[in-house]
Amino acid sequence: MSNLSFVAPTRNSPWGTYLSQIDAVEPYLGHLARWVETLRRPKRALIVDVPIELDNGTIAHYEGYRVQHSLTRGPGKGGVRYHPDVTLEEVMALSAWMTIKNAAVNLPYGGAKGGIRLDPKVLSKKELERVTRRYTSEIGIIIGPQQDIPAPDVNTNGQIMAWMMDTYSMNVGATATGVVTGKPIALGGSLGRVQATGRGVFVIGREAMRRLGISMEGARIAVQGFGNVGSIAAKLFAAAGAQIVAVQDHTGTILNERGFDMQNLLDHVAQTGGVAGFSGGDRIANEDFWKVKSDVLIPAALEGQINKERAEGLQTRLVLEGANGPTTPDGDAVLADRGIVVVPDVIANSGGVTVSYFEWVQDFSSFFWTEDEINVRLDKIITGAFKHIWDTSEHHKISLRTAAFVVACTRVLEAREERGLYP
Repeated sequence: MSNLSFVAPTRNSPWGTYLSQIDAVEPYLGHLARWVETLRRPKRALIVDVPIELDNGTIAHYEGYRVQHSLTRGPGKGGVRYHPDVTLEEVMALSAWMTIKNAAVNLPYGGAKGGIRLDPKVLSKKELERVTRRYTSEIGIIIGPQQDIPAPDVNTNGQIMAWMMDTYSMNVGATATGVVTGKPIALGGSLGRVQATGRGVFVIGREAMRRLGISMEGARIAVQGFGNVGSIAAKLFAAAGAQIVAVQDHTGTILNERGFDMQNLLDHVAQTGGVAGFSGGDRIANEDFWKVKSDVLIPAALEGQINKERAEGLQTRLVLEGANGPTTPDGDAVLADRGIVVVPDVIANSGGVTVSYFEWVQDFSSFFWTEDEINVRLDKIITGAFKHIWDTSEHHKISLRTAAFVVACTRVLEAREERGLYP
């Protein structure tokens, strides 16, 4: 059977990376391997034109996407990103990783993802609202609380989700809080959701460090990406006794061998929009970030960051993938050869979708939990999922990434086999 579906991937492209991961897991699927081709093909991909009137009166057109990779285990679930580099292939890969992530954590969801190719920084708030509402109307034919549930991702937030929920609700004639997650608390959002992905990275990191014999006290942590995920993970690691020694974001890279004062750094980023210019650290070249000596490296920016060349120079013991797809297949192979443990994105950053699941459940029941309850439930679910993946890795003598895919793909394909094909 051909592996081509919708687009022809290159090896280190997002979709090519995902397909190589499916190739690696196939030998461990047993009789379920006869269904594996379903994992290589998105169930549905929607490309939409998003025309809006700009504030100056001109008409602008943007290209939007919503891809549903799999709906076998439940409604599609996955974020929407606004970025000038968004492509159909990228969204396909991200939707497929959501299938794996949801199944790895055993959430009752399939995988989906969305995006619009635009630079939100050049649009006014009103223009962002118009583009969000038009996009929501265009993809409204395939989303819904029981069909496909969007959430925030790169350059989207609670306000974007509020506009999406309102637009969908107006179009169906009833308030549908469960159509998106990551909403403001006043609209049915969940306590703890904003911090959930970063908290999940910390919880999984803590568990991996314990198993590898890395002491939290004084551990050297390097973080790439200092947005919602990276900054919260860094703050929690520092509070637990670790030292954040290097941080990189879109404004530059800073280093402090003794560890940053996290509150001062967070205040600086809140005031200036980035880590550049922070007086509590030295600026270094962006490429030198990958050579900083650390115990734990957290790539929490965009995909494809740790390639073969960077992997060869990394000086770390543990990579925690806070971002989606930050390690290329070539980079993965180098890290494996060097004995550097990689906790894959599908479990390392699963805290966000887990609390999104909590939000969805709370919206359906109209009964909301405290933040302490949220955090206890989150910790229990993702530590249990990580233990299962770690044990699978040791049993088969395979990487944590392949083990996560073995667990997830087995669950998806078992469901596919039980459901059968219709008609």
